[in-house]
Amino acid sequence: MKSKLIYTLCFLFTLVFGQGHNLFAQERMSLRDAIETALKNNYDILLSSNQVKVSKNNVSLANAGILPAINGNFSNNRSIQDSRQTLANGTQQERDNVRNTNTVYGFSLNWRIFDGMSMFANYERLQKLNKSDELTFRMTVENTIANVINTYYDLARQAQQIRTLKTALEISQLRLNNSNNRYKIGKASKLEVLAAKVDLNTDTTNLMRQLDNYKRVQIQLNELLGREVHTSFSTEEDINITDNLNFSELKDLAETKNPALLQASIEQQLARLNQKQVKSSRYPWMNINTGYNFNNSTSPLGFAREASGQGINIGITASIPIFNGFLQSRNEKNASIGIDNAALQYKQTQQRISAQLEIAYQTYQTNLALVKMEKENQEIAKQNLDISIEKLRLGSLSTVEFREAQLNFLNAFTRYTDAQFQAKQAEIGLKQVAGVLSL
Repeated sequence: MKSKLIYTLCFLFTLVFGQGHNLFAQERMSLRDAIETALKNNYDILLSSNQVKVSKNNVSLANAGILPAINGNFSNNRSIQDSRQTLANGTQQERDNVRNTNTVYGFSLNWRIFDGMSMFANYERLQKLNKSDELTFRMTVENTIANVINTYYDLARQAQQIRTLKTALEISQLRLNNSNNRYKIGKASKLEVLAAKVDLNTDTTNLMRQLDNYKRVQIQLNELLGREVHTSFSTEEDINITDNLNFSELKDLAETKNPALLQASIEQQLARLNQKQVKSSRYPWMNINTGYNFNNSTSPLGFAREASGQGINIGITASIPIFNGFLQSRNEKNASIGIDNAALQYKQTQQRISAQLEIAYQTYQTNLALVKMEKENQEIAKQNLDISIEKLRLGSLSTVEFREAQLNFLNAFTRYTDAQFQAKQAEIGLKQVAGVLSL
């Protein structure tokens, strides 16, 4: 039983430390490299970029209805019929299988030259829609960058915790060896040895779970980067926090750079353009149509057995609305309501951004304070653990007290890395709300 337990512990120890060595021997990827890879490969960014291209292509005079339409026309009709005719002088003519043909070909032009200025409002609307899609693309890029940064530093946090848990495992192994030696010379009970083995198993399990967490976050980051999810790499472990962000400056920046607020402003402009298009229905519209046609026809019976001709035609079509059952008035009222709604949505977006900024800044300040405090706690816990290790070697510290010092060190380090990560998240959130998150 004893040899089996020792074999199991050795296997777990080799597995954990083998994975840990491979983990940190991988190729290191900087944050800049990660962001640049995501900008090139992330599927959300690629899809949004294609949508911008489509909306840009839609901004054209033809799509707005400003340019004329020119078409080439061709028609050829043939008929076979039996015919009987009685002429004015009483003569009768009878023909069977008479073949008649009529061919017309040419080109035509149709151009709406006036529609109450709706076509110009439509062209401006297409430009605004393109601008809206560009802002959507920008938000997609910023969200992706924020996710990449958060996931990158989460991976850095996981790596720091792996190092700490490895240290704890080494200490637990040292404690087990010390307990075994004390037991052999009669200075420790079997209970102390078993407790040390249980704690070693616990630390081994914790480290294995942490390695699993690291791999999970690594896969998530690979997914964001748009590459093979099993690609192995390591990250920089330091979490660099900008600790001098000014709330007033961020608030001023958000008013002019936040993409959601800019998009809400565009929605207001689109609502006003929609009102222009609705009002244009009150005015008359006028079309010009022209063309040049060639005509050729044959008919064995009749006064003209064969006829041909060519020429130009010009025409003007106009219409003026007089009454449509008060639909125009209803449509204009709805367009005015649309303008009011767009204004309300702008104010709502403005308020939401203000609230997000306040919350993010409060979280940012709190976590900056926690980073300082937890760093101090970590240093104290490390000193306490060093002293406890020395006392354990000398036999002047109980295993319970030693385990408590060990757990205090683990908890202090975990809280410190968590505070760093959360402060970094708050920093990223602040910059994103202010519209200044960049590479």
